[in-house]
Amino acid sequence: MTTTKATRRPRSTDRRRQLIEAATVLFAERGYPHVSVADIARRAGVSAPTVYRHFADKQALLLAAVQTRVDELEVSTDGAGLDSDPEPSDALATSVTALSISNPHATSLWRWSGQHLSADENADVVRRTRTVLRQWAAAIRADRPELTERESMYLAGAVLSVAGSGAGRAVRGSAGDVEDLLLGLVRRTIALSPSEAASPHDSVGLGDDLPTRRDEILDAAARLFADQGFAGTGMDEIGAAVGITGPSVYKHFPSKLAILVGISRRSAMRLEAGAMAAYAITADPAGRLNALVDSYVDAVTSTPDLLVGFTSAYVLAGEPQAAELLAVQRRYVARWIQLLTEIDPDRSAESAVLAVHAALAIVNDAVRLPRSTPRPEFAARMAYLMKGVMGV
Repeated sequence: MTTTKATRRPRSTDRRRQLIEAATVLFAERGYPHVSVADIARRAGVSAPTVYRHFADKQALLLAAVQTRVDELEVSTDGAGLDSDPEPSDALATSVTALSISNPHATSLWRWSGQHLSADENADVVRRTRTVLRQWAAAIRADRPELTERESMYLAGAVLSVAGSGAGRAVRGSAGDVEDLLLGLVRRTIALSPSEAASPHDSVGLGDDLPTRRDEILDAAARLFADQGFAGTGMDEIGAAVGITGPSVYKHFPSKLAILVGISRRSAMRLEAGAMAAYAITADPAGRLNALVDSYVDAVTSTPDLLVGFTSAYVLAGEPQAAELLAVQRRYVARWIQLLTEIDPDRSAESAVLAVHAALAIVNDAVRLPRSTPRPEFAARMAYLMKGVMGV
């Protein structure tokens, strides 16, 4: 007699883990505001009511996903043996790189926590992540006692950004080759000395005209979008920030989306202006790339426009303006990659792509942390770290 073995139904903990993994992938691919509970249910192959049996709402899923990724950071760090390894900084580099390749979301999903978790939830994520970074910094300083605690923390934060840059998924090549390239970037980052940072060169702005009411609205909205996210900001808040009512904002922009388009176009113009200035200053590839780094750091640390433009790109998906703005961003990054290969013709295209994305991730991540930007040395050290990880 033939018996059929019943398929085991997932236990509660298994189902919960399945839902967390589905949510993690979707949040990373589409952005938190553009993922619904129904999307997560479809990804996991269950019904929406099943999701609600395990999680109260989408925010609870985000919290669980971020906490799971932080758990993985902690486990990876504890398992690296940083306290006992004779070369702790290299043990750190190997461990972080392996984690980034095997589970890239462990080093990147934290980026969604600031805007979409409660203050208490986010504080816990920040506390745990900083504890991990302090362990990394201690490992770096054990091999490099000449570094101050602050310098080693700069390097630890840069290592997290390099590992979480996501460029490994954008290059072709075997997993082993990509892992070797990423490991080289992490090691190069650890070897840098932030105290050697020189002040960036003056960059070219967009003019000194007096701001119009439209400019004031764009400025205020950019700050609010950076702090609260596009979805979490209302027109009344934007109006209040410039001393007018929400309905009055519509005299200048037909919608909140139009404001985001205006911010994105302004950031695109600034990128183009920086690139044109860099190419006008010198014909030397290294000089041009250095100028591009300086102008980018100046732009991203002096206004939230660039960060808002990049992090809110998913909002514009499908809009007529999206293709134009995305093309500007891609052209801009392609310039960096081209210059890097001109500086070192023996460098592979894959290596250049990884290095450029890692460099941009360092400063883009750092400006998400409000405490970093006020320090007078911040911009100089960001430019130094970006140039250092690219090897220029």
